[in-house]
Amino acid sequence: MTGLRIALYQPDIPGNTGTILRLAACLGLGVDIIEPAGFDISDRNLKRAGMDYLASVSLARHVNFERFEEWRRASGRRLVLASTKAAERYTDFAYRPDDILLFGRESAGVPETVHDGADARVIIPMVEGQRSINVAMSAAMIAGEALRQTG
Repeated sequence: MTGLRIALYQPDIPGNTGTILRLAACLGLGVDIIEPAGFDISDRNLKRAGMDYLASVSLARHVNFERFEEWRRASGRRLVLASTKAAERYTDFAYRPDDILLFGRESAGVPETVHDGADARVIIPMVEGQRSINVAMSAAMIAGEALRQTG
């Protein structure tokens, strides 16, 4: 597998996952879902958000983070985590064409072990006092910048 990928760590909201799958289909990105998800992968909201784009996505499901990491390390890919705890702006980071962009759960982000194990962490700067941007919007912003940089 080559090319930029989006990984979702135990996603909670089927509509957001469907929107990200649709984005990936339109931009030619792969998607990795790290389970357990907070919903049935066949959820109607996922299908409604993803519409007829779901069949066009290169989708891989991983039973847990450990299996995902085994696959990722074997493939030699870098893991770039989107995090409100990061210091480097997503627009200042130098992306590679085979990076995996990791996004955490809508309800809780990622555990510290996942955060600490990422090869890089990037942040979308926000107005003070705001908690976070919707995960699907964040994925679109960061994937767009990564694609802009890598051609």
